[in-house]
Amino acid sequence: MNDLTLFQMALGLESPWYVSSSSFDVDQKRLDIRIDFKPGSTFCCPQCGREGVKAYDTSEATWRHLNFFQHEAYLTVRVPRISCPECGILKLQSFPWSRRESGFTLLFEAMIMIMAKSMPVKAIAAIVGEHDTRIWRIINHYVEKAREQEDHSAVTMVGVDETSSKRGHNYVSLFVDLAVSKVLFATEGKDAATVKRFSEDLAAHKGDPALITEFCSDMSPAFIKGVADNFTNAQLTFDKFHIMQVINNAVDEVRRQEQKERPELQRSRYIWLKNQNNLKASQRKRLDELSLPRLNLKTTRAYRMRLTFQEFFEQPQVLVEAFLKKWYFWATHSQLQPMKEAAYTIKRHWSGILRWFTSRINNGVLEGINSLIQAAKARARGYRTTKNLINMIYLISGKLNFGLPT
Repeated sequence: MNDLTLFQMALGLESPWYVSSSSFDVDQKRLDIRIDFKPGSTFCCPQCGREGVKAYDTSEATWRHLNFFQHEAYLTVRVPRISCPECGILKLQSFPWSRRESGFTLLFEAMIMIMAKSMPVKAIAAIVGEHDTRIWRIINHYVEKAREQEDHSAVTMVGVDETSSKRGHNYVSLFVDLAVSKVLFATEGKDAATVKRFSEDLAAHKGDPALITEFCSDMSPAFIKGVADNFTNAQLTFDKFHIMQVINNAVDEVRRQEQKERPELQRSRYIWLKNQNNLKASQRKRLDELSLPRLNLKTTRAYRMRLTFQEFFEQPQVLVEAFLKKWYFWATHSQLQPMKEAAYTIKRHWSGILRWFTSRINNGVLEGINSLIQAAKARARGYRTTKNLINMIYLISGKLNFGLPT
């Protein structure tokens, strides 16, 4: 078996294409494989689809292929222009080794997509010796193509949360199928319009907003309005983590106000916010000291309210509303303004908080996805455009079927 036959088999070429020659430049560390077509070959018109059209003349085109060991490899092809009786003279645009208007072979692009799931694009560009803009074009093409084929007709439970895209107040909203832990849609912003855009995207992918029966979000007024306006059959459950965040913030505010007069509270923030099981021995000892009745700290009272509220999610369903009413009365009569404000927030979102005992859904999946996104963003040291970030989100967490060659 000579080298031309080997390359022919490796590339999977079929008639009328064949490897006509190959050359290797030692100085440039470059392998060139030349591909030609057999005399008298006929082709399919790229415009009308007419078969059996003969070549009119030819020109050369080159595609970057997978490296040959550490050396760059290129396919240089004699590309025919055909003379179609219906459409006139046209350049052939479809080839078995590449997609249309790409300077890379399909196998090269498949390698890029595999690497992009775990490596920053800048690093990939450095490894393969290409500008990162060309790498992003590959990623964007395959992500957009894969999303066009998505079928969201079975989606009934959705979670929404935002993730930061850049420093400052720049966000991307993520909509996730809670049943299969998959990002359905990502879009810039975190207002009610993002929910409307999701509704439109869902319909564009065979989904039906009327079939969404459960929605989970934080207590953002924008998300609440967006769900109410666009998903009229959905029951809204507020995420447990964000509910506890409201209580934790209130406890911390009590501590910050009180420590101005009680210096013993200095540097004690985290002992009031951590779960007791997660405290170090030194932190537990200090918590016990600060919780002594003789100190009569307001922060200790707020902390006890926090611990009691945590027990809310462990109550039997028949007792949860009575439990919450007692806690609400306690907090609103505590004379601790931050805790009273937290209780009023709970009251305004009463039904969505109680809904958890029926739906049992939360945004824990979204928190995990957000961690993956932020880790990828940190490795890449940020993304040049929001479009790049969104397509990377789909690549990492969209569970898309790219249909890549192997």
